[in-house]
Amino acid sequence: METPLLTTLAHPLRHGALIRILTWRDITGRYRGSLLGSLWSLLTPLLMLGVFTFVFGVVAPTRWPGAEQQGMGMFALRLLAGMVVHSLMAEVLQRAPGLVTGQPNYVTKVVFPLETLAWVALLTAGFHAAMALLVLVVLNALFGTGLAPSLLALPLVALPYVLLLLGLTWMLAALGVYLRDIGQLVGPLVMACMFLGPVFYPREAMPALIQPWLAFNPITLPTEQIRRVLFDGQWPQWDVLAQYSLVALGVYALGLWLFTRLKKGFADVL
Repeated sequence: METPLLTTLAHPLRHGALIRILTWRDITGRYRGSLLGSLWSLLTPLLMLGVFTFVFGVVAPTRWPGAEQQGMGMFALRLLAGMVVHSLMAEVLQRAPGLVTGQPNYVTKVVFPLETLAWVALLTAGFHAAMALLVLVVLNALFGTGLAPSLLALPLVALPYVLLLLGLTWMLAALGVYLRDIGQLVGPLVMACMFLGPVFYPREAMPALIQPWLAFNPITLPTEQIRRVLFDGQWPQWDVLAQYSLVALGVYALGLWLFTRLKKGFADVL
């Protein structure tokens, strides 16, 4: 006999078609009416790259170990890699508290697998992050350090980060039904993760006493390992990645369990 938790774990397979339809509708809806359409998913990282090059190379030059030898273009690519990792988290988590409350009909009027809402939010943001990573890979191949076999490990670096974000999304979506203030809190916390993570500077640039604490920032390890495999041509630090993966699996399981428990009362609140 299946338990509710086991049923929920299997829902990506059972509701795969529904997730694909809702995700595609979400992606196309964002660009509906625009002249360039989904091409903006490729143009946006290029525009960001130009902004980073100008701001951090001309207006307010930032020191990065080895930046002088690699050039400002390479420095901008490293910054963009950090922004892609953070932007994925920002887009998913800032949307999470309103996932359920924003769709009351799915709760009160129809039988709907609410867990799929987190998948849709994640896959929509993941599509744009994947396009930005594609731009990074191409630009690095043409003007940066080139292509290396370590690029094959890029999905292995991204997978635990995705699982962690999915668990956090379930948590925030469930708690956001009962505690509406969570939506106001997520924005500042996400911004803090950007400035207290290795986005605009490497971990080594932080004071020595603070550096170990950066490990608790969810974007620290993915950012560092993506730069490692993409720009440095090195394989991930497997031991560190394994530890992060265990934590991500724990967050994923906890978020799923919490959502499964709390969703029984959604209809009463909404």
